[in-house]
Amino acid sequence: MVSFDEQKLLAASERIYGRRGEIEAMADDACSHGISNILFSSSGGSQAMLDPFAYLIRAYSGLPVRSVLSAELVLTGCSMLDSKTLAIMSSKSGDTPETVAAARWLKERGCRIFSIVGKPESPLEELSDYCFVYGEGRPQELVAYIFLGRILQKLGSFDRYDAFADELSSLGPALNSVRRQFDDRAIEYCRLYHAEPYHIWVASGDLWPVCYAYAMCVLEESQWIRTKSVSSPEFFHGTFELLEPGVPLTLLVGEGPCRPLDERVKRFAQTYTDKLTVIDAATFELPGISDEFRPLLGPVIMNAALQRISKNMEHVTGHPLDYRRYYRKVEY
Repeated sequence: MVSFDEQKLLAASERIYGRRGEIEAMADDACSHGISNILFSSSGGSQAMLDPFAYLIRAYSGLPVRSVLSAELVLTGCSMLDSKTLAIMSSKSGDTPETVAAARWLKERGCRIFSIVGKPESPLEELSDYCFVYGEGRPQELVAYIFLGRILQKLGSFDRYDAFADELSSLGPALNSVRRQFDDRAIEYCRLYHAEPYHIWVASGDLWPVCYAYAMCVLEESQWIRTKSVSSPEFFHGTFELLEPGVPLTLLVGEGPCRPLDERVKRFAQTYTDKLTVIDAATFELPGISDEFRPLLGPVIMNAALQRISKNMEHVTGHPLDYRRYYRKVEY
């Protein structure tokens, strides 16, 4: 497997999980101040990483939750904000300008902030009431699962949190298993489709942010592959008119309540294109993860599989994943 360091990935996950108590303590303190609603606000892939957790909150509680891109937040505001709003933010660098500006805007309005950042001593960390610096740790989603799961438990909405969090100790090995299971398919996918002029990517529910981010941040930004992402329900209100033989469609299928929407797309696509790829979260074996909690982990499972497309696509195209023409290169 190209660009696959199994032990490094395991150690990264263990670094985060080993600080479970620290993350839970931050969640406990946030609850002690009262939480009236939760706002997710970041930029780009960091926002997309957070967005699936709105589905988790809605599934287990009636707590109001909203996602607003940071660049929009400072211009449009958010009517639900009050002194007990808990804002969840993320930035790999910790200095994403739009995200930092939004954090400053939120602090001026008395909101508390929990941030997930990749580098210590960043502007976002300085503005946050609670900050988890993951450094070389992965996946960042593990931080959010623990922090938000604990909050839901403290609010009386997730009595199975302890069992769920205990199983998260197996997440690193389980995700490595997903990577191994999918690698042969990823190699073939890249071989067949790396030079295609146009891709359609489709998903729904908590996998929609995964689909959106992968199309934009990996295929477009990191590989310069023109890609249209569309949600499964919206696919039939426009994009499906562009499907025909020879057009690649990649469908991400989840295990949650939106699965029928994905299956509808699959049935249609099987008829109208000969280049359909279905990546179904339900097909992966997850050692150490029970059937009870699999549906909560769809985004991180799917991201593990898609990482194998990324690494193999880089190998096939010869285009480094970290090469940019414009991002942080020119004024914009």
